[in-house]
Amino acid sequence: MKLAAIILISLASAQANAQTADHQPSFEAASIKPAGPLATALGKRGPGGARVGFSGGPGTDDPGLLTCNKCVLTVLLMEAYALQPYQLSPSWKDSFSAFDLSAKVPKDATREQVRLMLKNLLAERFKLAVHHEQKEMQVYGLVVAKGGPKLKESVEKPLARDPSDNQQASVADGKPTFDKDGFVVRPPGPNPPKGRMEVGMGGRARIRAEGETMQDLAERLSSAIGKPVIDATGLNGKYDYSLIFALPTGMGGRGNAAPPSDPNTPLSAASDNDTGIPIENEIQSQLGLKLESKKGPVDILVIDHAEKVPTEN
Repeated sequence: MKLAAIILISLASAQANAQTADHQPSFEAASIKPAGPLATALGKRGPGGARVGFSGGPGTDDPGLLTCNKCVLTVLLMEAYALQPYQLSPSWKDSFSAFDLSAKVPKDATREQVRLMLKNLLAERFKLAVHHEQKEMQVYGLVVAKGGPKLKESVEKPLARDPSDNQQASVADGKPTFDKDGFVVRPPGPNPPKGRMEVGMGGRARIRAEGETMQDLAERLSSAIGKPVIDATGLNGKYDYSLIFALPTGMGGRGNAAPPSDPNTPLSAASDNDTGIPIENEIQSQLGLKLESKKGPVDILVIDHAEKVPTEN
């Protein structure tokens, strides 16, 4: 009997250890629900409806709840694997079916941990199977232009802000207020996600941040250009910057046309020496940096399998 008890205890201990080793980080609770075809889902939002895309999670005003409204699977994958669109296998076609995600994040979880939780959730609900490959493609090196950088080195700011600095996104009648560059004034808060760009008046767009590295800027430029950007500046500090450029043609803008200094002035035509790289001129004139084209290996995520409809919550 003693020997049998020892064997049972040993088996139980081994099973517990296996469960610990196999344990995967997960949300405290999570829901993924189909929202119908993307075009239909967007049409149902109506005026003042919920914003499309991710919100909440670590580093935001709502760290305990991660949501993604009306998101196709491609968007969920890019967030989970920290990818740009060009890093998804071209052979995989998105179905353009939208989903609503809501996940309760464990206290003090980091952004990296949440991404791992999202990977596990997608694998469970969509039976997702993927693998990585290296692909040679055009990349851009971000380097310092002749004349040096035009970046403002970040300084530590006090936690408390003067109430007069707390500009609101709208006035009493509900109409938005705009800053001198023609963009909606928003309350102070954390830096926006790296894929986010602001859209302003006169066909203008802007990406900006405080206290970010050149690697952070390279990631933001990758999102805006749609091509890999690699930091080769040799600048190791943290910087505040604001880059204003013409809205890409795919978003209703005029591509490389230089944005005017006055937001009410029509956009001019692209310059004669325009090489075709979006926002190239603005990167050099406003930040003192430039892009150099070359070939390089890029990590690609290949989707081997994904169910069209997730399993029940």
